[in-house]
Amino acid sequence: MSDTDSFIEEVNEEVRRDRLYGYLRKYGWIAALAIISIVAAAAYNEYRKDQETAKAQALGDAMLAALSSNDDVARAGALADVTGETEQGAAVLAFMTAGAQAEAGQTEEAVQTLQSVAGNAEVPLIYRQVASFKSLILQSDSMDAELRRAGFEALAVPGVRLRLLAEEQLALLDVEAGDTDAALERFQTIIDDAEVTSGLQRRALQAMVALGGAPQATETAEDG
Repeated sequence: MSDTDSFIEEVNEEVRRDRLYGYLRKYGWIAALAIISIVAAAAYNEYRKDQETAKAQALGDAMLAALSSNDDVARAGALADVTGETEQGAAVLAFMTAGAQAEAGQTEEAVQTLQSVAGNAEVPLIYRQVASFKSLILQSDSMDAELRRAGFEALAVPGVRLRLLAEEQLALLDVEAGDTDAALERFQTIIDDAEVTSGLQRRALQAMVALGGAPQATETAEDG
């Protein structure tokens, strides 16, 4: 009985092996194709990463070369001639270019450079918000106060990383308008905010003292 069971088991094993080989012959190409696809995807991913790294290095080298000039105007012109290969790279380049243009006294050109980032929907939101903020700051002497206020109010909302910096600018606009009470209230709100940085909190405290207010400093998460 034992020999019979052993024989049957061997036959069953042989049948299963034949079926496996049959499946491999019939569907093996699918497995091979899947393996080739995985390897090709991995290779392409590495190639893409290498290309992005090379572009970033090339952009960095070009910006460093442009910044090497000691003349503000020449530095701004050299940066303006550099081209960013990616949207984020172009945004960083625009910030550098706008800064150089502002230092060279080319305020209008700097504003245009920043607005090219602020209006580009392909650029990450934080870059657009930073560009808008910097553009408003540069136009403090040329743009109507109410227009600047509207611009900063659009940034002083929950979820925007520049919210408290925009609040600070709104408080300064209140001071400019002669509304000291509103400015003091806004500065105190900044001081009390859980997300305030030590630097911004210190500026708000100093502003309140300068305005004759009595600030009540609170401990922030950063101080803790």
